[in-house]
Amino acid sequence: MRNGENESIRDWKLRVLMTVVFLSHFLIFSFSQSPTPKQWRDSVSVLIDAINKNPKDVNLRLLKGEANINLKQWEYAVQEYGYVLRLDEKNLAALFFRAFCHTQLRHYDLAKVDYETFLTIQPEHFEAHIGLAHTLRQLGRKTDTFDELNRIVQLFPDSAEAYAARASYEVEQRLYNAAVYDWDEALRLQPSNVEYAVSKVDALIRQGRRHEARDVLDALVRRGTPRGALKEWYDQLK
Repeated sequence: MRNGENESIRDWKLRVLMTVVFLSHFLIFSFSQSPTPKQWRDSVSVLIDAINKNPKDVNLRLLKGEANINLKQWEYAVQEYGYVLRLDEKNLAALFFRAFCHTQLRHYDLAKVDYETFLTIQPEHFEAHIGLAHTLRQLGRKTDTFDELNRIVQLFPDSAEAYAARASYEVEQRLYNAAVYDWDEALRLQPSNVEYAVSKVDALIRQGRRHEARDVLDALVRRGTPRGALKEWYDQLK
């Protein structure tokens, strides 16, 4: 009888493992093919069944949280990541994606706690720092937001996105000189990024530096950007 029980347990574990592998590949493939809501709902149904059979399987719960996110079921995802963190309080995926879900639910205080906990474990994670900066901005904590954005630039001096994030907030705070500097730094790192160049144009126009703004636009046209795509900005300089 004991051998039969052991074989049943082995078979059950194998089925769970195969389910995890299948779902992992299914979700990755589906994501690359822009899955439909029905496909995500089907994956949730399969995952719920698998979780009921093995409720302490962290990987299954992470996969279900991912499916919940893709269905914009933020509260279900938060619940799932909470289960994971009760099993593994330092699980980085659960902390990061729960923080993200909290921001979608506008639970910014809770998101802040999760991002900060994540960063105590993984202090040089770019996306988590950006998430924390966004959360602080939503909380209206201007000084803390700038501190976090400055920290991002210091940690990632070769990242155009770091300078762009700070520039965007500087424009929001009407610090246009500082924003132009940061857009220049972003363009130094990614000189072909039209979005950054146009954002610099916007900051220049807001300062009344129309001649410099036109120079930037003309340079974009010379490098191949269709003039029609920049009509909105040229019109502001008439």
